[in-house]
Amino acid sequence: MAAVITEDNVYSEAEVKGAPPADGPDQVQPAAEPNIQGQVEEFLGPHPDYDEEEEERKYYRRKRLGVVKNVVGASCGGMIIYSVYMGLLQMQLILHYDETYREVKYGTLGLEDIDNKMLMGINVTPIVGLLYTPVLIRFLGTKWMMFLASGIYALFVSTNYWERYYTLVPSAVAIGVVIVPLWASLGNYITRMAQQYYEYVNYKDEHVQEQKKPPKGAFHSYIIIFQSVFYIIFHLSFVFAEFPMVLFLNKYLNDYKHTLFKVTQCGASGKGVIENLNKTVLLSLPRSLLLIEVESVLMGAAFLAMLIFLVLCGAAYRPTEEIDLRSIGWGNIFQLPFKHLRDYRLRLLCPFFVYSGFEALFAIQGLILSYGVCAVGMEKLWLLVMVYGLSSSICSGLALTLLRLPRPVILLVGAFVHFVLIITLMCWSPQPREPSYLPYLLVLTALWGLGTALNKTGLSTLLGMLYEDKERLDFVYTIYHWWQAIAIFIVYLWSALPMRAKLGLLLLALIVACFCYVQMERRLAKKIPFRLPRIPRPRHKVKGYRYLEEENSDESDTDFSDADADANDDEKDEDERGLVEEDRNTDNDSQGSPGPERSGVRDRRKKQDNAAYEQAGEREDYVQHTRD
Repeated sequence: MAAVITEDNVYSEAEVKGAPPADGPDQVQPAAEPNIQGQVEEFLGPHPDYDEEEEERKYYRRKRLGVVKNVVGASCGGMIIYSVYMGLLQMQLILHYDETYREVKYGTLGLEDIDNKMLMGINVTPIVGLLYTPVLIRFLGTKWMMFLASGIYALFVSTNYWERYYTLVPSAVAIGVVIVPLWASLGNYITRMAQQYYEYVNYKDEHVQEQKKPPKGAFHSYIIIFQSVFYIIFHLSFVFAEFPMVLFLNKYLNDYKHTLFKVTQCGASGKGVIENLNKTVLLSLPRSLLLIEVESVLMGAAFLAMLIFLVLCGAAYRPTEEIDLRSIGWGNIFQLPFKHLRDYRLRLLCPFFVYSGFEALFAIQGLILSYGVCAVGMEKLWLLVMVYGLSSSICSGLALTLLRLPRPVILLVGAFVHFVLIITLMCWSPQPREPSYLPYLLVLTALWGLGTALNKTGLSTLLGMLYEDKERLDFVYTIYHWWQAIAIFIVYLWSALPMRAKLGLLLLALIVACFCYVQMERRLAKKIPFRLPRIPRPRHKVKGYRYLEEENSDESDTDFSDADADANDDEKDEDERGLVEEDRNTDNDSQGSPGPERSGVRDRRKKQDNAAYEQAGEREDYVQHTRD
């Protein structure tokens, strides 16, 4: 036994020293391979065929494809949800207008009054959108705001299964609440995707790797392309919205000789929408089961839009950026849209925002109904709306010319087209019950769609280009679509005015908008400084959301203390720089009283020192516990 132990010890000692063990005093074993460590490094090391640059290129290519998927997903989601909304609303208003349908289906329910209250809820509620939209986006985030808004539109579709006052009116009010947040989120989302795409294309540039400010105009081409793609897809909603009309309702309508029997004036000489339109527009009543089937198809499409927003659309911001937005306080979030209005660029664009709302609703209520349906009958309504939507979709691609042409061209050309059309419409009063006017009406509708496409795409692109250096454009697009909502409410109020009065107000708004826009471009050309409000720095609390620091377990207590001291010095330097920058951006009134700002910096320093002191104490307790 002792011999065996001795032999084992000799073998072990020889293995440790790297020499082969001997079976006896005269016999020596051949040398073994001592490359165990080398084999481990070869096994754990990079593959010999691994190309780091190629893998990085593939990674950023996948990122770029993800951005394209986000843009197409947001565009298709918005297009589907508005197709469902406009198609159902149009079908609902036509059915409820018919006197026989109301009496037979619902008796004394008062559907006409319900429809008026519903339209009022959709048009009036967005007026207060400026007050809550930034707060909603702050609380939910951009992507989840789009998802929630699509859910509200799906709720509106579901209420049509049981048409009552307590179902239709609250859902219409809910739609009015989410209109401004939805469009502000969509505009910000598309612009944010353009910024991300630029970063993924130029990932090798130094300013991208170090997260520095990009060169001026770096995002412009991507903003132009993505906004054009969005409106090319979105304007198809006018086409798909007419599918219920074409496939279902159109065969139940009376011809123009019956519906327009009492109509005597159309176009410029008319008043209201269509004066003396017959109260019975349906030839026969559609079956209730068929109505339920149509609404079920629309409900399925609304759920599809919700899934597109949920699955295909990625997050617009990283979680830490969303935490930053939530950490600047409810009061600051509420004030930021109003502070943005101090910028003369936005103030001078507000008339164009108002005109954008005017012309969008006038295209449907004025041109298509008061001119088109009044002359050729309700059975051609689907054709006029489809031509308008197709023209707007195709002509939205003309915004790509901004890649080569100066910036003001798109907006001014669209304004000029609308100016000519408004003058033409003021001088033309088509005769009712004249189908021969249909080709002229289709041309006018297509040209109005051209102006609409240039207006909508031009404004969204312009805002993205003017505010490209801002990380968050929620507040800018909130102002844009809030003014649009105000304009739509004004059009809703003036629906009973004579047509020439409506056209005169539209023309006045267009002239003022063009004048203010030209003034803005002249000021920018003269390099007149503008006031860009700065988003306050986030103030993270000790409890709640915090950044997770990467802790190195090999660090000693002295390393921790040195790192904390360096971090505190860096934060103090940043506070000083932020104070100087804040003083530059403040009002003339507040420049003479920087006391509260400096006291705020001192408070932040105290909080940082207290937090560092608490963390140091926790680390000392942990080290003492491990030693024990």
